[in-house]
Amino acid sequence: MNDKKNYSVCFSGHRPEKLGIDEDRIREMLKNAVAEAVDDGYTVFITGMARGVDIWAADIVLEMKRLYKNIELICALPMPGFERRRTAEEQQHYRRIVSEADKVIMVSQHYSRNCFQLRNEYMVDNSSRLIAVYNGCAGGTRNTIRYAVRKGKKVLNLLDHVIF
Repeated sequence: MNDKKNYSVCFSGHRPEKLGIDEDRIREMLKNAVAEAVDDGYTVFITGMARGVDIWAADIVLEMKRLYKNIELICALPMPGFERRRTAEEQQHYRRIVSEADKVIMVSQHYSRNCFQLRNEYMVDNSSRLIAVYNGCAGGTRNTIRYAVRKGKKVLNLLDHVIF
């Protein structure tokens, strides 16, 4: 994966209930950010498959793969069964994305207190740009952004258009 790191983007963002912004608006911002990344030469997109931003980003990348044959989607899963607590419809959607991904990485083989952080670090470590949907709240998205900044990665926060 390291050889593609300079051409890779990962995503981080809050769950829908924490965003307080219309899903269609977020999807449009994500679509524009992915198109811009493709224009900048990025070809690999890594999603952590969390509800909300990660799933929406995966949908957009899969849709854009029809236009840009050279882009890839990688699903970085924190552990087996990550989707189990979702509704039946959400599980079906999750599994469809995973089945259409170019590659699936299982970061941890079982649940642990830090498996989500390990997943986030894997994504950042294997990317050079982070596209975030961050509203200032504490949590995994903030931690991922801080980790990316410490690692010298480009961070684009779609909610305030600031590059860290």
